Amino acid sequence: MHTTWLHWSGGKDSAYALTKLSQKEKLGGIVTSLSAEFRRISMHGVREELLDAQAEAIGLPLHKVLIPRDCNMQDYDQVLSTEMEHLKTMGATRCAFGDIFLEDLRAYRQKQMDAVKLETSFPIWKEADTRTMAKSIIESGIKAIVVCVNGKHFDKSFLGRKYDADFLNDLPSEVDPCGENGEFHTFVYDSPNFSSAIPIKLGEKVDKLYTPASNEEDEPECGAKPAWDTQFYFQDLLLDQ
Repeated sequence: MHTTWLHWSGGKDSAYALTKLSQKEKLGGIVTSLSAEFRRISMHGVREELLDAQAEAIGLPLHKVLIPRDCNMQDYDQVLSTEMEHLKTMGATRCAFGDIFLEDLRAYRQKQMDAVKLETSFPIWKEADTRTMAKSIIESGIKAIVVCVNGKHFDKSFLGRKYDADFLNDLPSEVDPCGENGEFHTFVYDSPNFSSAIPIKLGEKVDKLYTPASNEEDEPECGAKPAWDTQFYFQDLLLDQ
């Protein structure tokens, strides 16, 4: 039997993928990439202690991949390769991802895992159109809050909102309901797979402006696609203890 590790972003798609995986696969743990400098989840900006709280609520081991500042894609691939080899020593035979429909991203994931001889699993891949999937995520009992939005599509008023029917109704027409193109990101604070909800409170809202690097291989966040939508807004979250 395969032992699967889920690449966990902390957001709703990962949580939905986890609900599917837990029904049919043996789970070894979750793996998450964080900024080595700021100790926050890559692209989501969520604090490490909140990630730790998610892992505790899920009840699975958490493996952290620390991404150095200003790494290019070649550096990122090497870091990930090293960490995936480490997962294999912990019994991993397969890695799962919460991707929905981006063919190039799926091909990239498979190439990464093939290089280290790990199988891949995409438990929610094209399960439904994303409007339908968004409703399924909400109806499943997954509760998430919006922590990052792309300034090309949103103003800061969307930060800190719950991912619910009202949020979906207010989305600009060009935005995917699941944010599959990177339009927004979420943090899951409760889920059917959690032993209990994570108490959170809102911190400050932060603007980030990324400047295209002169080297085309360099990117604002290691592993991100260089589309150069450069304005992002982040909602900081804190544990409410």
